[in-house]
Amino acid sequence: MKFHIISDSSCDLGREACRQLGVELVSFYAALGDETYYREERDVSTREFYQRMADNPGIFPKTSMPTLEDYLEVFRPLARAGEPMLCICLNSRFSGSYQTARNAREELLEEFPDAQLRVMDSQLATVLQGLLVEEAALLRDRGYTLDQAVEALAPLPMTGRIFFTTNDLEYLRHGGRIGKAAATTGSLLKVKPLIGYKEGELVTDGIAQGRKKSLQKVQELFFRFLEREGLDLDWYRVATGFGLDRAEYETFAQEVYQGLLDRGWDRPEIKTPHQIGVTIGVHTGPTPIGVGLLRRAVPRQG
Repeated sequence: MKFHIISDSSCDLGREACRQLGVELVSFYAALGDETYYREERDVSTREFYQRMADNPGIFPKTSMPTLEDYLEVFRPLARAGEPMLCICLNSRFSGSYQTARNAREELLEEFPDAQLRVMDSQLATVLQGLLVEEAALLRDRGYTLDQAVEALAPLPMTGRIFFTTNDLEYLRHGGRIGKAAATTGSLLKVKPLIGYKEGELVTDGIAQGRKKSLQKVQELFFRFLEREGLDLDWYRVATGFGLDRAEYETFAQEVYQGLLDRGWDRPEIKTPHQIGVTIGVHTGPTPIGVGLLRRAVPRQG
């Protein structure tokens, strides 16, 4: 019996891509400038929310995690039908979404004692969580049982890496990632932060002078990592992600693809663009852009 996959919206796959994958999406909430919270990818699109951020500089957004009822709304019909379920949540260090899903599972089992539901802390965020969800869908479609899929997915989160930058240090300051003095100095000097994600944590990868150089440096860090680790990309999913500026992103993505070709990787596969969602965008502003990769449970075919 095929299992059903549920993810919170921080996977940044978007509602349409999730529909095509056969994945149920449980929305985070986001607000900007007032107390009206919108369900991400339901009441407001990511692009619309980013545009509001860009149009209202100095007003910082807030997010709220899905509620217990939000999860139960998805879990109950599947449990009633006797369908196995895998729920993949944002890194529990960043949000209480995982714990809320676990609490919803406990309540569900009181109503449906035989329900088959595994709740997984992805230990990942944004495009990496999305890549894990895609790998789960692949395993499901290849006939893996729920337990087999969970076992195959378990070692993958620690292989995830992201290299990215953002244009506005004030969002990082507001979110407590850097101090006010550092943000002010950085803005005056026009330096941009280089940020990484590895082993479930955000890390500092340095700075670059200006937006153009920061995008080049992100690519250099990515290529250097691939070469240093000697990775076989047939065993990895690669994705690029961005915030608001699609034209800037298209150039960046093409440069990443060409860089892989130039370094001898044959037919590199880069997943369709991930628009980095507002769950992460509250900390980066509307200008995040970067590249990430995650090991596959099974190698790419063809």
